[in-house]
Amino acid sequence: MSFIIAGIHTGIGKTVCSTIICEALGYDYFKPVQAGDLDQTDSMFVKKNITNKNCKIHPEAYRLKIAASPHYAAAEEGIEIAPGSIQLPETTHPLVVETAGGIMSPLGPQYLMIDLIEELKLPVVLVSENYLGSINHTLMTFTCLKSRGIRIAGIVFNGPENKASQDFILAHTELPILFAIPKFELITAAVIHDFAATISLKL
Repeated sequence: MSFIIAGIHTGIGKTVCSTIICEALGYDYFKPVQAGDLDQTDSMFVKKNITNKNCKIHPEAYRLKIAASPHYAAAEEGIEIAPGSIQLPETTHPLVVETAGGIMSPLGPQYLMIDLIEELKLPVVLVSENYLGSINHTLMTFTCLKSRGIRIAGIVFNGPENKASQDFILAHTELPILFAIPKFELITAAVIHDFAATISLKL
């Protein structure tokens, strides 16, 4: 089953989560919108840090030069990211589709990331991280997704464990925890491979 990796915030660990799943399951990877860092994209990170030969990295639909909100970066380049303009790549493999920023990040003046998620009609894997305010951000993200009728397959916690926060989030969302990502001192293909071998995923 293909699915979308969405986060409660930007810089929350979506790409590391995507890399682990691609390594563990051999899924293809697709990031529809890359804004900034075109010499070090998330697609490049995934490609560099997986060893599973079944995974194919599909090119982004939009590659924007400015490291900013996609709606601003696109406007500065004279590009419009319009509803319906992003299509899933053709592949015989299941896909991991990684969003940019949080689910309410704008892609255009009247077009939000959650609109794209709804268009693609795939279940979501929600990535959370433990920091002050993460309970609020996680529950708001969960509520927004549920309000659109978007299915959430489960949650992944990234970084140092905070059991009290995680227990509160799980109690209020009733989401299954798929796995928890520790804070890696250094991320390499070997580290991703070894960690992916320790998790059991049914998605």
